[in-house]
Amino acid sequence: MVCSAQTPSALESDPTGWKDIMPAPSFAGWTRLTFMSTAALDPMSQWSVDTANRVLLCEGNRGHEWLRYDKELSNAIFHVEFRFTKIDGGKGYNSGVMLRNNADGTVYFQAQAGEEGTGWLFGSTMVDGKAQRFNMRSVMKENRVKPAGEWNVYEMRAEGPKMTVWVNGGITSEKADLDVLKGFAGLEAEGYRVEFRNIMLKELK
Repeated sequence: MVCSAQTPSALESDPTGWKDIMPAPSFAGWTRLTFMSTAALDPMSQWSVDTANRVLLCEGNRGHEWLRYDKELSNAIFHVEFRFTKIDGGKGYNSGVMLRNNADGTVYFQAQAGEEGTGWLFGSTMVDGKAQRFNMRSVMKENRVKPAGEWNVYEMRAEGPKMTVWVNGGITSEKADLDVLKGFAGLEAEGYRVEFRNIMLKELK
């Protein structure tokens, strides 16, 4: 991984005004929902909280879904750190960090979290009143994602029509023409065991 100069995260630059939104073991204030799937939600949860180590664990074994933080947001920064459990010979690691999704996730904005080479923004936004897919992979600024087994730091920042993705020291993806100006933050489960920590939120004026 070759990257340009490092810039600090928003959390490091200004630690004031942040809210720790790590779920409690009861998951009060968070909701599991299926994501891009017509399958029923598995009654057994693949999410758990290790309170001693302050880690949210997703086993990745109960279908494609997302865990939604239940407060609707407009301008905000969502800070998340994650690492995949490394599999011998494994590839295709997959998860995501989301911001400004609608309540059921049919409109969504996701920072792709996976193996090296991920870190771009994609999703389904509203354009002239209609949902339209977009993918910023081809214009990702640089690869900053670390291999499975190592911790990565992601920040999604939404201000007005602009959304940026910051990964491990620099902006990797940005889109400046969004019609969707509010929604929900969340995390994705998609077939791989992944840990999350330092789940922080800062609402912006």
